[in-house]
Amino acid sequence: MKALSKQTQSAKPAEVEKKWHLIDADGLVVGRLAAIIANHLRGKHKPSYTPHVDCGDHIIVINADKVKFTSNKAEKKIYYKHTGHPGGIKETTPAKILEGRFPERVLKKAVERMIPRGPLGRDQMRALHLYNGTEHPHDGQSPQVLDVASMNRKNKVSA
Repeated sequence: MKALSKQTQSAKPAEVEKKWHLIDADGLVVGRLAAIIANHLRGKHKPSYTPHVDCGDHIIVINADKVKFTSNKAEKKIYYKHTGHPGGIKETTPAKILEGRFPERVLKKAVERMIPRGPLGRDQMRALHLYNGTEHPHDGQSPQVLDVASMNRKNKVSA
């Protein structure tokens, strides 16, 4: 019988095994999906999670333009940004962004705000791959399908 170790094991960057996951975001709630993606990008779903090492997996999200908001948040929620000039505060709603040229940015910014800021967070965000349609160029990595809708009934907006 193996004796139990009383020391915490810390993952080394060379020991981390990164997997690829595929998520279909069609009809999924933005905040719940972003929380699941952020946890997988950071590696918090793994028992070998180490805060200062990039332990996360690669996440491919297809149909990122078909995410949903609950209630009337798509029209009532307001995103602010500042241009850096005096009086340069700009505001927009998620509905405008989803109808615009880059609708995947709603999900990208939601995930980005759940990842720590700094060099490690930027490395983790590079493992997120968002696509508006059902096509993606990562078939060679043979990603495993991650069914977010079946994890919790609240993850998917019905009708």
